[in-house]
Amino acid sequence: MLRVAVPNKGSLAEEASRMLRDAGYRQRSDNRDLSLHDRNNGVQFFYLRPKDIATYVSEGQLHLGITGHDLTEESSASVNEVLKLGFGNSQFRYAAPMARGWTVQDLAGKRIATSFPRLVRANLAQQRISAKDVIRLDGAVEVSIELEVADAIADVVSTGRTLAQHGLEPIGDPILESEAVIVDRNAKFDQQPDSPEITKAKYRFIERLRGVVFARQYVMLDYDCPQVVQDEAVQITPGVQSPTVAPLSLEGWVAVRSMVRRSRVNDVMDELADLGCTGIVTSSLQSCRAVLPGHGGVSSMPGATPPPAESPSSADPAVARMGVAGR
Repeated sequence: MLRVAVPNKGSLAEEASRMLRDAGYRQRSDNRDLSLHDRNNGVQFFYLRPKDIATYVSEGQLHLGITGHDLTEESSASVNEVLKLGFGNSQFRYAAPMARGWTVQDLAGKRIATSFPRLVRANLAQQRISAKDVIRLDGAVEVSIELEVADAIADVVSTGRTLAQHGLEPIGDPILESEAVIVDRNAKFDQQPDSPEITKAKYRFIERLRGVVFARQYVMLDYDCPQVVQDEAVQITPGVQSPTVAPLSLEGWVAVRSMVRRSRVNDVMDELADLGCTGIVTSSLQSCRAVLPGHGGVSSMPGATPPPAESPSSADPAVARMGVAGR
C-alpha cells in the first residue's frame, strides 16, 4: 500500500486535503486523526508536521509527501520535488522595524530570529554578511523584536499583514519563493528500491494530483458558432489540443467545446460574442488528464515533461500539442 504524508495543520493542511478529495481520495473528517486508510485507492495517509514530512520521505518510511518547498529546503532531506501543486504560495524574507530604512547589509552584526536557520545562514553566507547571531524560534517570530530577543527576523510572508501588525516591513529581495510540492525520496545506496507495485502507485498518485493542478487552471467553454466565423472562433479557442466541433440542428451553425485558461475566460467570451457566437457558457473542471504524446498518458514517468503553464498556440508550431482526457 502506498504511504503518503499530508500536512496535519498550518496553511498547507486544508488545501492539501481539498486537492486530494478532488483527486478522488478519502480524507479524514476528524483533525485529531493521525492516519487514514483509503483502501479503495490503495493509499494510507499520515498526517504529520509539515516540517517533518521531507525527512520521513527521505528515510523511506513514507513513499511520497506533500509539504512546502521552503520546508524541504530547510530540512536538507534527500528528496526530489516531483510536482508543484499551485497553492501555499509565499515568500521567505527578512523583515525589520518600519521607518528605519534598513537594507540587507544592515543585518551585519545583528541578531536575526527565524524558524529557518539553515536557509538564513546559507543566504547570509552567500551575501557575505556576518550576523551577530541567528536565533532559532519555532513560532511567533514577529514578537521577538518587541521582546528584545532579536533585531530583525526572517520569516514566511504571504500577505504581509502579520508583519505590519507588529510594526515590521520586508527588506531586500525574497530569500526564497515557495509553494506546496509533492516530494519523493532520492534513494540512498543502502535503501531498497521501490517495488514495481509501489512505483506504479506513485505514478498514479502523482498523475491524479497533476490532473487537479491542470484542471484548476482551465474552464470548459461551450458555445454556438455561425459556420461562417468558425475558423476565427477556433483561433480564439484553440483548446489544449484542438476544440470539439459538432453540427447543430440549425443549418449554418456548429457547437464548439474547448478548454480555456481560467485567467482569460472573460476576454475570450467577449471576443466570441463580438464574432456573433451565442449560448456561451463555462463550467468548472474538478480534474483531467494531460496526456503527452508518446508517454501513454503518464506524464509523470521519468523523462516526461509536465503540462505547460499556458495552453499551446495553434499559431506556434514549435509548441508541442497535447490531448486532454476526462473532459
